[in-house]
Amino acid sequence: MSVDSRMHTGGSLPRPPATQNVSFGETAHSGTDPDLLSELLSTPPSPIKVTAEGDMPVSFRCSFVSAGEVAVADCAYEGTLLIKRKAPSIGMIVFLPVEGNVCFDGRREEIYSAPAGGTILEAGRSMGARILGRRRHFGLFVDQAKITSHLTHMFERTISGDLDFHPHIDLTAGPGLVLQQIVSNLHSGLSNNGPLQRSPLAVGSLCDAAVYLLLESCRHRYSDELALPAPTPAPRHVKWAIDFMQEHIAEPISLNDIAAAAKVSVRTLQQGFRQFRNTTPMAYLQEIRILAAHRDLLDAGMRLTVADIAMRWGFTHLGRFAAEYKRRFGQLPSQTLKR
Repeated sequence: MSVDSRMHTGGSLPRPPATQNVSFGETAHSGTDPDLLSELLSTPPSPIKVTAEGDMPVSFRCSFVSAGEVAVADCAYEGTLLIKRKAPSIGMIVFLPVEGNVCFDGRREEIYSAPAGGTILEAGRSMGARILGRRRHFGLFVDQAKITSHLTHMFERTISGDLDFHPHIDLTAGPGLVLQQIVSNLHSGLSNNGPLQRSPLAVGSLCDAAVYLLLESCRHRYSDELALPAPTPAPRHVKWAIDFMQEHIAEPISLNDIAAAAKVSVRTLQQGFRQFRNTTPMAYLQEIRILAAHRDLLDAGMRLTVADIAMRWGFTHLGRFAAEYKRRFGQLPSQTLKR
């Protein structure tokens, strides 16, 4: 299942458009067959095998609802179940327990999930779990690309790789309690053709709120940097340069062209971008182009090819485009297009 904050109002990276055409999907099953549960929990990139442990009977009731790059779940289990992933997941999973315990196989040590404490698992952090007796939890599934895209817009520079989230979040008060309420409301509001399916903008806002709560309230690699004061607004020539890039994003513009549009020398332009955007003008142009290509790949379906979209945004060397795209979003352009 496929599973911004410190923004400047002028001359910033383009904010992702508000969600208006969200694709909703719903899957719900209950039963006693571990093989059926395996099928229900699996995704094409990450198959899962579930087996029952011991002689005690097992049962499950699982409901998943997807909304674009985010999915939510309400799952309940009885019995002792062993869950093994055959390939890492491609997104972040947050478990918000209501009842019972689960033990996840962590990279370095086991991670325990129990009521009053949420569990954050980044892609590839856990390859298995053991459900111990009666268990119910809400789940939040977010594509890694969505999380890094939000963080990129918060910092206005490219963010890639694991964010190294601390796996635990307090659900008894503060942001953790709010997160659990958001996920619960999303699930109840979307399930069974619920009222939220007729308000995609509200769904988009709730999904964004959940991601921002994770980024701003949970410990991860960039937490200390997010806590710093917002940078000084960029001077006019940097804003002019960014406006020019946005207007000519798909055209073969050069550094000299950008400097001329900003009415400064190339050296002054480069200094401005280093100081106020922590990057170079051409790297900034590359970033807004690849973000535009990513949005097109998500929306294209089977109407366009990877080559069509790459060429549209000025990427003439498909091999280099694919390599940069995978470094930025963690998957090949063709994998995004097939979703």
